[in-house]
Amino acid sequence: MKEINEKLGEKKINISLDGVEAKVIYHIYKGFKLNTLLVSFGEKRRVISTFDGYKEVSYVANTYTPLQLSQRTMTNYQEFKMNFPLALGIDPMSIAFLSTGVDMDQLAVCEKSYEEFKVCCFATAGAKGNALRTGVETANYVERSGHFVNASGTINVIILTNATLSEGAMARAIITVTEAKTAALQDLNVRSTGLPQYQATGTGTDNVIVVSGKMGEPLLITSGHTKIGELIGGSTKIAVTEALRKFDGI
Repeated sequence: MKEINEKLGEKKINISLDGVEAKVIYHIYKGFKLNTLLVSFGEKRRVISTFDGYKEVSYVANTYTPLQLSQRTMTNYQEFKMNFPLALGIDPMSIAFLSTGVDMDQLAVCEKSYEEFKVCCFATAGAKGNALRTGVETANYVERSGHFVNASGTINVIILTNATLSEGAMARAIITVTEAKTAALQDLNVRSTGLPQYQATGTGTDNVIVVSGKMGEPLLITSGHTKIGELIGGSTKIAVTEALRKFDGI
């Protein structure tokens, strides 16, 4: 296994959510230096991912993959989805993870709370390479048999809460996160890469993971009209803004 993955060190990230451990692991995967945000729960949590769909997992992660490795993994991402967790000693069925060209040393973290409710947002963001205005621009790539082209910008968001969320509330949280991400881009005046006369709404490779907690009866609504939605949106906007400033130097 060592020739596939060699651990170089790790850095703990202190967050206030009970039963959750977060750290950045520095390691080598198939000859490439990577670093990975790994969030561990010690038990299975319900998650919804824009990449993996609905799962029950013990870990979520966001991993920095250098461009050369990304070009390889994009030709067969299903193989990477299986081999990468195994290299970390994790069953692929026990993890939901995202990948990005942004180094985890430029990770942004924001926590917000209201009475008994807590939310934590982890975000990485790069928008210079492929920012776009969705609904206006034409697309350049067509997916065939799961193969597609990696772009040089991505905004990845992982949301955790201590509150139990219904499946509908988990799905609705993706809208809240997206609206908050777009608000951050607007406030920073990030323009579309291909059509700079337009305000960007995101990049073409953004992804979100929402992790439900286990406190109380399931919440049904996570829109901005609710306190839990306010916490999700507020933490996302702050974290994405900081992440864009760190990576893109805005």
